[in-house]
Amino acid sequence: MFELRLMAPEDRVETLCEALDALDALSVSVEDADAQTDAEQALFGEPGMPPPKEGWQRSRVIALFPEEAQAKEASSVLALQDFFEGCEVLGIATVPEQDWVRLTQSQFAPVEVTPEFWIVPTWHEPPEQAKQVIRLDPGLAFGTGTHPTTRMCLRWIATRGEGALAGKRVLDYGCGSGILAIGAAKFGSTDIDAVDIDEAAVSSTVLNAEANGVKLKAGLPDAAKGAYDIVLANILATPLKLLAPLLRGHVKAGGSLVMAGILERQADELKEAYAPYATLEVSDAEDGWILMTARC
Repeated sequence: MFELRLMAPEDRVETLCEALDALDALSVSVEDADAQTDAEQALFGEPGMPPPKEGWQRSRVIALFPEEAQAKEASSVLALQDFFEGCEVLGIATVPEQDWVRLTQSQFAPVEVTPEFWIVPTWHEPPEQAKQVIRLDPGLAFGTGTHPTTRMCLRWIATRGEGALAGKRVLDYGCGSGILAIGAAKFGSTDIDAVDIDEAAVSSTVLNAEANGVKLKAGLPDAAKGAYDIVLANILATPLKLLAPLLRGHVKAGGSLVMAGILERQADELKEAYAPYATLEVSDAEDGWILMTARC
């Protein structure tokens, strides 16, 4: 495997990446050439902020090719193009052979939700103190427990107490990997609907539930029927605001609405959006994200 390394100004990054793709690069990545220096730029913003730019003022573009000859040919072809003005070939280097599966796995360690409740990839043994475990490997759908929003939702479930969800009907709206629905099942619920607009997420939820030995029903959003004791929604602030009447409509009287994917600065927006339906309060916070809940 060989990588072709290029330097490009911000306004050439998108065109250069498209050209490399057309030249059959296996992958193309872009990084800040000034990273770890005083000139480093923060490019990617928070959810709800303006979309990021295509590149940094000085972007390092790295394209991967299976053969050295292909990398050299791509370098030669690009150098002849008008759009390559201002760009520079930094060189071609051999990529050492690695066990990519093992390398990827090493990046995902068990995640603590509470001292006794852990999310553990299948290639790890659960910690000795873990009394409750969700087995979950990284996949196509959001929700591996590494993000604060997921941990806060699971922590809310766990602090209800072992078996506290027994007999409770639960809806996981925007289920992703199904991790919240599985968490509800681990703590006693046997009547769980998990829904998502993404069919891949629905499939992922079914497989993850089977791997954890729990039963739930997964489907597209119209599979959510009637009222639930607990409605969990870990999405983002904007869709949560739009979904206010729908989500509140799924919570039975005396039930709980639990929402995440909300930044601390968005708390008042959510409170205002839900004011006609329920009184939201901040129940947890981690790394700039908050968990908002309401008793309906």
